[in-house]
Amino acid sequence: MTISKNTAPAVFLVTVAAFALAASVSTAQPRALDDASPAPPAEKTDAATLEKWAAPFRNWHYHPNHVIPAKPEIPGFEKFANTDVPCVYQIPGDAKWHMSFIAFDGKGYNSFVAESDDLVRWKIKGQAMGFGPAGQFDAGGCVLGAYLYESYDLKAPRTLKRLDGKYWSLYGAYPRQGGYELRPGYEGLACSEDGLRWTRGKETYILSVHEPDCGQWEKDCIYQPWLVAHEGKYYDFYNAANGRIEQTGLAVSTDLKNWTRHAGNPILRNRAGGCDERFCSDPKVFRDADHWTMFYFGVDAKGKAHIMIAFSRDLVSWTALPEPLYKAGGNPSGLDKQYAHKISLAYNPKNETYYMYYCAVGSKGRGIGLITSKPLQ
Repeated sequence: MTISKNTAPAVFLVTVAAFALAASVSTAQPRALDDASPAPPAEKTDAATLEKWAAPFRNWHYHPNHVIPAKPEIPGFEKFANTDVPCVYQIPGDAKWHMSFIAFDGKGYNSFVAESDDLVRWKIKGQAMGFGPAGQFDAGGCVLGAYLYESYDLKAPRTLKRLDGKYWSLYGAYPRQGGYELRPGYEGLACSEDGLRWTRGKETYILSVHEPDCGQWEKDCIYQPWLVAHEGKYYDFYNAANGRIEQTGLAVSTDLKNWTRHAGNPILRNRAGGCDERFCSDPKVFRDADHWTMFYFGVDAKGKAHIMIAFSRDLVSWTALPEPLYKAGGNPSGLDKQYAHKISLAYNPKNETYYMYYCAVGSKGRGIGLITSKPLQ
């Protein structure tokens, strides 16, 4: 489909089959495929309530093309391609929306930033964070996208919060160049004066496989963080790997620099035979009235990645719904035929619409896709 520069992009309804919650939602967390530790007790929320909470995030409308293409041709960084890990934010005093994303040059990741007036058309501004110093934990690249926001409410603006005069983000990092996500993987703390260019906020990593509280489930690699600030504490939701299995854990801090893992990790576990049998990864957590909503991606036994949802009242005990909110292959163009994963959610009060950005991998390569809760006119 050809889109005119002066015409709003077309969108189409994606019909997702309704899931039988009463029959299929478990009130106990399933055990991991490779983790012998007991699962934490799950909260008991009735199926009707879960259905109500999930309803706003079903039946998405898709945008036909990547909003940031697989080959973005960034001036000065033309070798960087395969865009991934979108994260939308707003800078205080700036009416534009911003999005960080990463791209890969064959050596490792850099983070970049784009801006938009309408949440659909994005202009890439440049590099946000590059490779770390040689021989250090982030030498293989830095993956921004876990910002300290003013509010984590679902419909709140994604406004960056100043703390000690700076903006802050957690970031994923890799120690070596020369490949794609070379293990073991680390997490760092970044800061920024303007919300556009980011540097280390701490000279050492904040989470790795080397701490004594690192569990068996995460012994091989630490991946991408997600930051939530709530009642004087900071929560880092992150995915990690044991072999080819990924699950989601939690660490807690009071100062953003020193972190302690939750004793009941992983808090979100694989389900045998489910859409998250292999991975339950890249959690993004928001407040919705009296509960918390987590968007994450699951990878099934066939290697397909889908957008999933889970709920909690306390940020620790989570109930994941069995069926995806959005399945790989939902876009009939083939844009996300293989993977639909790694989301970023923004709400536009002007048209009362959720915009969900995600890494869409398919017929047009790896790029940033968009689905919306309403058709865009």
